[in-house]
Amino acid sequence: MVTYHKFTWILLIVFGVFFVLAPIADLKSVATTGLPSDHVPAFSHLSGLSWQSVKSTGIAKYVTQLEFGYALHELVFGILFILVAVIPFRKNERWAWWALWVGFFASLGYSLTFGTQDKRILAYSLVTTIGIPLVLLASAPRFFIKVKRPN
Repeated sequence: MVTYHKFTWILLIVFGVFFVLAPIADLKSVATTGLPSDHVPAFSHLSGLSWQSVKSTGIAKYVTQLEFGYALHELVFGILFILVAVIPFRKNERWAWWALWVGFFASLGYSLTFGTQDKRILAYSLVTTIGIPLVLLASAPRFFIKVKRPN
């Protein structure tokens, strides 16, 4: 594997690890407090209520259920992102290059929803929102430019 391609491949795996570790932390927070700690400011901003004031209500049970389901989806997505990066992207399969753009769109969606409610979340989410397209664009020649090799 060419060093440059290996570098972009490793960066994509690192982004995938972010996609896996964040929901694991969220699941831990959901299990202990009912809401991921980094989502508390967004909850308060959007609802006008503190999490502590609604923690024992049906609203909190509903939000906790949503957060749990959301974290599970994120976790599965992160695992799939890593698998696509590790196997077909590494083998230069063009469809994998296209498929990994989904990570950008997922990250952008997160930046535009939760990120707009909390500057810390925005800063974290911008790592993948900016990083994934840069890495994919940097790796594009490997997938789209044919190099003539001597026989």
